[in-house]
Amino acid sequence: MINAYPLQWPAGWTRTKSGHWKNGNFRKHGKWISVVEAIQRVLDELARMGIDRQDVVISTNVRTRLDGLPRSGEKEPDDSGVAVYWETSTGGRRVMAIDAYRTVADNLAAVAATLDAMRAIERHGGAVVLERAFTGFTALPAPGAKRTWREVMTFGESTPTREQLKQRYRELASIRHPDKGGNDAAMSELNLALADAEREVA
Repeated sequence: MINAYPLQWPAGWTRTKSGHWKNGNFRKHGKWISVVEAIQRVLDELARMGIDRQDVVISTNVRTRLDGLPRSGEKEPDDSGVAVYWETSTGGRRVMAIDAYRTVADNLAAVAATLDAMRAIERHGGAVVLERAFTGFTALPAPGAKRTWREVMTFGESTPTREQLKQRYRELASIRHPDKGGNDAAMSELNLALADAEREVA
């Protein structure tokens, strides 16, 4: 279960060091963007990707409204980071988190701008590049939860051979490794899954 409030930062994602935040320059009609406007930008970008509002959780340190979205007009929290979680139409879980800016509104607007830029990659024929990039944003289970090796390595109920295990590991490592667009947490989960699988598969 992902919390909208307080901020649930994704496991394995590096935080911006205190005091290293930037001032944003996200505006609407010449005025600084509000939290509500920034949220709408995020939801609009995800909608363009075919993601329904009900499949999105925007997690911040701003108290939420009745609809689960951050309130506007609240005092800026000490930690202005944001994490946007969503589920794809195929059941894939994704997250994008940004804490580079001093305000929640600017970090949300940065998420929206990043989503727009990544969709541009797809529009220009880079669908594979886009999928690899979004694989790097895969949301890992909440702290304390652990997926089975079958879930991590996408084997379902079938029992693979040792060779099939190694082949699947190589395929997944090619997109989960930090050097390939993944992250340390995703790669660590894959390594642990392989170890569990090798103990079980003869």
